[in-house]
Amino acid sequence: MTKPDAFDAALAALRRRERTTAELATWLGGRGYASADVEVAVARLVEEGELDDERFARRYAEDKRELAGWGAERIREALLAKRVDRSTIEATLATDSHADQLERAGHVLARRGRSLGDNAERQRALDYLARRGYDYEIAYEAVRRAASPRAA
Repeated sequence: MTKPDAFDAALAALRRRERTTAELATWLGGRGYASADVEVAVARLVEEGELDDERFARRYAEDKRELAGWGAERIREALLAKRVDRSTIEATLATDSHADQLERAGHVLARRGRSLGDNAERQRALDYLARRGYDYEIAYEAVRRAASPRAA
């Protein structure tokens, strides 16, 4: 059986899982395709709308926000690791309002289901939100709201 050309291999890979431009180029290179063939295949996929880092970043951020409860910092780090352009990342993260982040952080705390009755518990909750990628201001406000008597 002959090896498919770089374009067909890349298209098949994208049908299985959406990838960034850099991820796809690395994937093709790792399978022995020449860099010139990789460049042509990637350019054609971008031109045909099959490969779009902005769409990838938007969908990735939405999934991580809604399914994993991630905050902006953790999403930023993950997209940087996937080699998405910084301006694309910042544009994607700009669509997530302060109020939306605060609400999501509150839901993350509620799902966690732990008491926030004393300072040590509130600090652990704050640390938990920070690990999930919430900026300190949002994490602090979410913990403060969750710990307030009227939140119960």
